Amino acid sequence: MSIEDDVALLERVPTLRLLGETSLRMLAIGSEQRDYARGDALFRAGDPSDAGYVVQTGSFKVTSSDGGPYELIARPGDLIGELALVLPMPRPSNVVALEYSSVLRIARSLFQRVLESDPPAARRLRDEFASRTSQIASDIVIAGAKLSS
Repeated sequence: MSIEDDVALLERVPTLRLLGETSLRMLAIGSEQRDYARGDALFRAGDPSDAGYVVQTGSFKVTSSDGGPYELIARPGDLIGELALVLPMPRPSNVVALEYSSVLRIARSLFQRVLESDPPAARRLRDEFASRTSQIASDIVIAGAKLSS
């Protein structure tokens, strides 16, 4: 894929779209494409995190580490490992290719350099994370109230 194709792919990701075209171009130039065969693990629960992945082609099954009912399918344009872009943590889930698939791997170090070089983009991302956190806290309060009624 060309840099233009990669920028267009990154623009499809709601979180990354907030960064703007200049930052997305830097991410596209600095990211690396990786290919996976059916059944290959992108990562396993407990693995250390150092990057996020945007699905280019194919699909990946994301399952919870405890084998619980949580499962989703990541398809082209989906970002896997969003929090790994901003902080180191053990991976919370298993991610396995369902078919021949490719991803753009965005290293945390690259992502942080992009944010440092574009403070307005970093503020937009911070505001988005703050808004999501507030919504999650509100949802928890509502769920707690329903459970105690």
